[in-house]
Amino acid sequence: MKTLPLTRVRELLEAANRSRILVLGDVMLDQFIWGNVSRISPEAPVPVVEFERESFMPGGAANVARNLTAFHAATELLGVCGNDAAGQQLHTLLTEHHVDCRGLLPVPGRMTTKKTRIIAQRQQVARVDRETRTDTDRATQKRLLKVLDHRLAKAEALIIGDYGKGVVTQPLLDEIKQRCRARGIWLSLDPKPVHHLNLTGLSLITPNRKEAFELAGVADGRRGADPLQDTALRAVAEKILTGLRPAVLLITLGDQGMLLCQRGRQPFHIPTAAREVFEVSGAGDTVIASFTLAIVAGASPLEAAIFSNHAAGVVVGKVGTATVTPAELLASFEREG
Repeated sequence: MKTLPLTRVRELLEAANRSRILVLGDVMLDQFIWGNVSRISPEAPVPVVEFERESFMPGGAANVARNLTAFHAATELLGVCGNDAAGQQLHTLLTEHHVDCRGLLPVPGRMTTKKTRIIAQRQQVARVDRETRTDTDRATQKRLLKVLDHRLAKAEALIIGDYGKGVVTQPLLDEIKQRCRARGIWLSLDPKPVHHLNLTGLSLITPNRKEAFELAGVADGRRGADPLQDTALRAVAEKILTGLRPAVLLITLGDQGMLLCQRGRQPFHIPTAAREVFEVSGAGDTVIASFTLAIVAGASPLEAAIFSNHAAGVVVGKVGTATVTPAELLASFEREG
């Protein structure tokens, strides 16, 4: 099975309306400056972007939350931000997208992560990052855990958005894993191997190919034409499954789609559903959000992988961090059928 019947997709979308999912992690404000380039600067060999407009979107863990509410799932976001204009703007945007962000805690002296992307002719020209990347202190982590304890009782899943900005520390992750295990709550995480966290015992890990090889501590060889015949990739997947023991390992492979891996089962390759690709930033957020949502809605891991593959195929056809609506997802499956 490499697709889902439309009736099944509709069932999952309907069940998603009744789900409640928590997202915890590094939040960001994504700023996009849109313009055109018609000349090179006389001051330096760089393009001159003639400003047309700007837009703002939630990024990082906030984009994961926004992807969930696009499917009408009740979503609560936990994290930290600065007591600054970017943090206030992020709160406003999240509220507009129906994300409950009462668990987004302002921390004095911390800067809200803000990424400014300059786009010309639908291509990214440059990016400017403003952020604080130091780990949150123990007092802030205790505040987050206190909020989490109040929210977990009604949640069906928790997604951790680790982008290496200081929210997801090993002590915090250990506490979260213990709480989710005790309550039987699905726990998903998109890893950042440079962060060197102990990721054992998670429900879902969603690395891309580069991250999977880094997690396994193996140098990436030449990419095979068929992921199922890519012996290096298969070996890396097996090493992660054996060492970290996630219930599900979903390796995203860009234009090659996804590889679904579970212990004791043959891996399953799902070709990409994307028709055209304009922007891949945020696609991983869509994958982990839609896969987790499908699981909560009653999907099998294979069904959830196919569901999330189509969701990702829609968002990469848009410019900027984006989401997919139920109607767009259904249209994607209809085209395949």
